[in-house]
Amino acid sequence: MSETITRRVSIRGRVQGIGFRAHVEHAALTHGVEGWVRNRRDGSVEAVLSGSADAVTAVIDASRQGPPGARVDALDEFPAGPEDVSRRRSGELFSHLPTA
Repeated sequence: MSETITRRVSIRGRVQGIGFRAHVEHAALTHGVEGWVRNRRDGSVEAVLSGSADAVTAVIDASRQGPPGARVDALDEFPAGPEDVSRRRSGELFSHLPTA
């Protein structure tokens, strides 16, 4: 079994108002990745992803592409930990959080 990793990603470009958060959530649930996604007031999308290294990488790769109509100009990846994942809603594997 693969080691569990946790990453925070910040995605910039045309990523709000086009179903980007739902795209990230679908990819995460498809790959069994826990975490959350939210819009940022600066126009970016932020997500925390936790799971096997292969699964988290697959969700990050899906986020680089985005849904139809998206344009990803930059995706920055940072280490994260359990305290970051714990922001998701109780009882949910993956959550949409309010804009921050």
